[in-house]
Amino acid sequence: MRKLARLNETVEQWRSLDANARATIELMALAIESGDASLLAELAGDAGDLFTEAEEREFDLVLSGEFDDRSAILAIHAGAGGTDSQDWAQMLMRMYTRWAERRGYKAEILDLSTGEEAGIKSATIEITGPHAYGYAKAERGVHRLVRLSPYDAAHARHTSFALIEVLPEAEGNVEVQINPDDLQVDTFKASGAGGQHVQKNSTAVRITHAPSGLVVSCQNERSQLQNKEVALKILRARLMAIALRERAEERAKLKGDHVAAGWGNQIRSYVLHPYKMVKDHRTGFESTNPDLILDGELSALMRAYLLSSVAQE
Repeated sequence: MRKLARLNETVEQWRSLDANARATIELMALAIESGDASLLAELAGDAGDLFTEAEEREFDLVLSGEFDDRSAILAIHAGAGGTDSQDWAQMLMRMYTRWAERRGYKAEILDLSTGEEAGIKSATIEITGPHAYGYAKAERGVHRLVRLSPYDAAHARHTSFALIEVLPEAEGNVEVQINPDDLQVDTFKASGAGGQHVQKNSTAVRITHAPSGLVVSCQNERSQLQNKEVALKILRARLMAIALRERAEERAKLKGDHVAAGWGNQIRSYVLHPYKMVKDHRTGFESTNPDLILDGELSALMRAYLLSSVAQE
């Protein structure tokens, strides 16, 4: 039913665009025939808006992968660089939540591990909205930051790294079957912010999936049951990602292609000193306004990557 609703929405968007375009063309013909210059000027603006909308609808066709129309689970992990990298991971978390807000998506932090001095060690965010995964998959990989460190007494230049994982939402238990006997569920007291109830009681949950060795945890919710449900949602998404990766590797073997490991590749650099620039190493896309990008304006970067991916296929 969810898939049917999404398809109906897509069809209605194209039908609405078609109807508006036809109406604008008819009005233009009447305006030309009557010589109404003011109406022509107004319709020219409407035509520009229609063209922009048509480009948006056309770009949606790029997001036609198997899971592109789904919501996304995005995980951020601080890498090499100590406190600076943990601060960088927190900057990225803000960037992605701001991007979600700009697109009208809902961003919810499912799990958060704070750093000792500043920033975060890791975070898991659920981004809910149409094609959230299709767009967000452009962000998976290693992100590099170069800046003057606010945590260095000498204010020296530091390079920090963070890893971004992006997983499609696993819809229910259809794609991934989890045997309850394969799960080890441990509870513990939550750390960090959350209030006395959260910290006094063992509400945090850690789930270990024996067959895969995957370990997921959640401590953000107030009840143990809620944390368990969120942890299972993350586990389903990770298991589905493993299954998809194995399937892709098997297809690549049949085709004779080399499968790149992906996770360790540096995909983008954000330079704040000695000059300001963001460069995507996969597409060559550059911007001299990193502040805007770090405030969530990622559309141009994502579009460049997604279009280049289609061209390579």
